[in-house]
Amino acid sequence: MEQQPVRGRFAPSPSGRMHLGNIYCALVCWLAVGSAGGQLLLRIEDLDTLRCTRENARVLLDDLRWLGLDWDEGPDVGGPNAPYFQSDRFDRYAAALHTLEQAGLVYPCFCSRAEIHAASAPHLSDGSVVYAGTCRGLTPARRAALARTRRPALRLRVPDETFGFEDGHYGPQSENLAQNCGDFILRRSDGVYAYQLAVVADDILMGVNQVVRGRDLLGSVPRQLYLYRLLGAQPPRYWHIPMLTAPDGRRLSKREADLDLGELRARYPGPEPILGRLAWRCGLLDRDEPASARDLLPLFDWKRLKTGDIAVAPGEF
Repeated sequence: MEQQPVRGRFAPSPSGRMHLGNIYCALVCWLAVGSAGGQLLLRIEDLDTLRCTRENARVLLDDLRWLGLDWDEGPDVGGPNAPYFQSDRFDRYAAALHTLEQAGLVYPCFCSRAEIHAASAPHLSDGSVVYAGTCRGLTPARRAALARTRRPALRLRVPDETFGFEDGHYGPQSENLAQNCGDFILRRSDGVYAYQLAVVADDILMGVNQVVRGRDLLGSVPRQLYLYRLLGAQPPRYWHIPMLTAPDGRRLSKREADLDLGELRARYPGPEPILGRLAWRCGLLDRDEPASARDLLPLFDWKRLKTGDIAVAPGEF
């Protein structure tokens, strides 16, 4: 079978200034696509319009340009898959949701977050809760009664089935959806579409066949594989990368302004010291030296990239 040209995407959320972890993910995504001679599209994941603003998105695009990371399709350059803001694509998600509803797999859920956490459902090691299916078997009369006082979220019924896949960096992975996830949300009670549905619908419509993203999203792949199957589409190849963390092990966060790009741009006249040090810390360079994104392109090799999370010490950047 003829191999399709690589189409990757970088899909940041403009909820604040990019931090060092976001820069690292953007760099690896850009290098992975470029080293394969592929096309990169930039999609702005602003489903939560209260936290994600167009001004933040404007700053994000400017920061990516400053880093020397360009793209073939996106909000500012256009392309055949516009619009590239998720907040402008709700009609696409509604169509995907309708397909799942027609298959009889969607039901309203009236549970609050507190009720879900209080339920006698299994808690996973990361603190997340497997939904107990409380609203799955509600009668039409009970649903109508609850709807008078609460707006429901919409959940997708999952099978008692294990979904396995080969991650390009971490190897074989699998998860049983019923045991390790439970029925998951497609649309929140406030009408905002959930990440799982939106990202799959967008990647299908945009022809994305390579997804590079942080290891924290590794567990979302089985749910997305299930959605791909239900929507009759071929899933992409997944490559997850280790996380940049603080010395205490917590993940870097925009809310805490961990080495955000505003601070870094004030410190450095150009991106080369930042990108070179990142490349050295993740295993792509043998020593700490300044390098542009294009300098790193011929050096990119998944076999060189570390698999363990990378702790960033105070004052290192």
